[in-house]
Order: sequence, then C-alpha cells, then structure tokens
Amino acid sequence: MLDNDTQPAEDGTTTDLAVATEWLERWRLSLDGAVFQTATSTLAPAYTATGQAVMLKISHVDEEQRGSHLLAAWSGHGAARVLEHEGDAVLMERATGPRSLAHLSVSGADAAATEVLCETAAVLHAASADVLDSPEPPELVPLRTWFRNLFSHADEFTAFHRRGADLALALLDDERDVVALHGDVHHANVLDFGERGWLAIDPKGLLGDRAFDYCNLFCNPSPELALEPGRLEARFAQVTDAAALPPDRLARWLVAWCALSSTWSTLDGDDAVAESMIRIGERAIPLALD
Repeated sequence: MLDNDTQPAEDGTTTDLAVATEWLERWRLSLDGAVFQTATSTLAPAYTATGQAVMLKISHVDEEQRGSHLLAAWSGHGAARVLEHEGDAVLMERATGPRSLAHLSVSGADAAATEVLCETAAVLHAASADVLDSPEPPELVPLRTWFRNLFSHADEFTAFHRRGADLALALLDDERDVVALHGDVHHANVLDFGERGWLAIDPKGLLGDRAFDYCNLFCNPSPELALEPGRLEARFAQVTDAAALPPDRLARWLVAWCALSSTWSTLDGDDAVAESMIRIGERAIPLALD
C-alpha cells in the first residue's frame, strides 16, 4: 500500500520503529517486514491477531490525517477498509494482490488500467452522500483552497500557468456535481486487494466538482508514458465516456490541474516534472476548444 514516493526506513531507524511499536502493541499486531516512511507518514506492514494482512499508518501532517478520516468515512466503498482509527494512527486492510495498474499501462493494457481508475472514482463519488451526511463528516478542503498556490504564483511563472488559473477560477465559480473527492486518483493509489478487487488508498480529502478527480490519471504512471503520441487523446475519449463528463469541461479541469501540479513542482525545485505537466496541459488545450 505504499506509493511511489515511499522509501524504506534505514535499518535501525529507532525513531520510526518507536513510533510504530506503540501502535503495534496497542492493536496487538505483528510486524510483517520493515517499517517504512514517507515525507509525511510512518508505515508498517503487519498482521492482526487473527492473521489479516494490514497496514499501519501514522500521519505526521494535517493533509494525511484528513485523508485518513475520509478513508474511514468511505467504510470500504471503493477504498481500503479502515479497521482502527485513533489520533494520528490508522489501521487499514493491506493490498496483497499481485496486479499493478502501472504495470498494466506500460505493458500495453493502458485502457484496462484507465477503466479501473474510472470505476474506482465512480464508486467513491457514489458514496459521497453518505460521507457528507454522516453524524461526524470528515473535514474536507474545498477545491478553491486547493488551488491557492496556482492563484498566488500564476503571474510569476508562464502564460500557461495564468491560463490554468483563469480556467480554474471560472470552473470554481460554476462547480457541478460537488462530491467528496479523493484528490489523487492515479495508478499508484488504486491497488489490488485480491478478492475485494481494486481499491483506493491515500486520499487527499477534498470537496468539489467530481470531474477534478479524473485529471491526475492523465499524468501517470509517468510523464513519459502520458506524453506518448495519442495517449492523452485515447484516455480522454475513454474517460469522458466512462464518467459521462462533458469533454470541454473535463479538458478545462485538466489544463487547470496541470497548471497547479506544475506550480507545486516549480516551488519544490523539480523543473523537469514542472515542464512535463505544462506539456500535458498544453496538449489538453485543444480538447477544451473542441
């Protein structure tokens, strides 16, 4: 259940082991491999006392904690089922199936991978009413807030960023089909859970237009694959059909998303990824004009 940003903790990393050990003992878990860490979380694969494969995740930032609340609120509908949730820690079922959406895409079955991503997003969105109407709904970040870095920096960067910001503002002023959004639907965040099928992990916990949730899949599992000739156009036709989205509206969201993603990468000093996001977004502009 670890995404592409996850790195294994170095052997003997006392801090990570100590953080995980408290929860492993509290929930009577046995460790099943190394404790892992990301920039935002500590993770430990484990088994419950009854032998169920689980993943323990201790979040260190608000974004991850918010995502854990949303994951729990989905109650296993389209997402990993949460078994325990207390404070910064969440215990969820672990993906143990052998299949990978990234592998499907790079091995010639990209349409099959895209279908899974669309179906997963649809199940999550269908459960939105139950999430939002629950007695204690999770705190979700509105898309207007999510785009704040793009709005703040658009005029400092390129004309593409300014165009993306303008499109985002227009879309946000006319939001439709507002649902609880995963916010990061892509090939590394929808995993094979065996008999339970393909399920989502690591939501960002957003609230807004459902079309937004389909944008990130166009940029994955790598910019190189996403930019292959005809790839974006084939995916775009498939997604608009599967998700029943107006093509011009999805294309505008995609341009806006690429501008936001490029902004984040630029601020992080990753100019190569920032440029890739611009190239994908520029490829989407004609689709918004059709």
